[in-house]
Amino acid sequence: MIVARCSKAALLAAIAFFFTLVVFNNTTDFDSNYQFVRHVLMMDSTFPGNKGMWRADNLRWVHLAFYIGIIGWEAANAALCWLGAWRLLRAVGLPAAEFRQAKSIGIVALTSGMLLWFVAFITVGGEWFLMWQSKLWNGQEAAFRMFVVEGIVLVLLQLPE
Repeated sequence: MIVARCSKAALLAAIAFFFTLVVFNNTTDFDSNYQFVRHVLMMDSTFPGNKGMWRADNLRWVHLAFYIGIIGWEAANAALCWLGAWRLLRAVGLPAAEFRQAKSIGIVALTSGMLLWFVAFITVGGEWFLMWQSKLWNGQEAAFRMFVVEGIVLVLLQLPE
C-alpha cells in the first residue's frame, strides 16, 4: 500500500516537474515558442489555397495573449501538480479515506493538463488553425503524447491502493 501511494505521488511530482520546466523554457526563451504560437495562428505554413484561411489571425496582440494564456495555464498546472504531490506524500500513512481525499488536487491538476493539450493544442491549434497541415509548426504529436502521459497518471492515481 505504501509503495503504491508513493508511486502515485512520484508520478504526479514528475508531471509537476515537467510543467515547471515547460514554464521555465517558455519564459527564459520566450521568443522560440512564441514563434510557434504566432505561426500556428497565422496559418502561414498550411496547405496553399486551403479554404480555412479565413480563420487565420495576424494580430500580434492576439498571438501574445494566446501565448501568455498558455504559459499561465502551464504554470497553474505546475503549481497544482506540486501541491497535489505534496498532499499525497503527507497522506501516505493515513487511512484510505483520507488518502482518497488527498488525491483531489492531483485529479484536478491532471484533468486541467489534459484539457490544455487536448483543447488548446489538438483542438484549437490542430483543427481550428489547421496545424496538422504544417510540416514546420505542428505540435500535435507532442500534445498527444502529453495528453496520454497525463491520462495514464490520472488513471493510476484514481485506482485504489
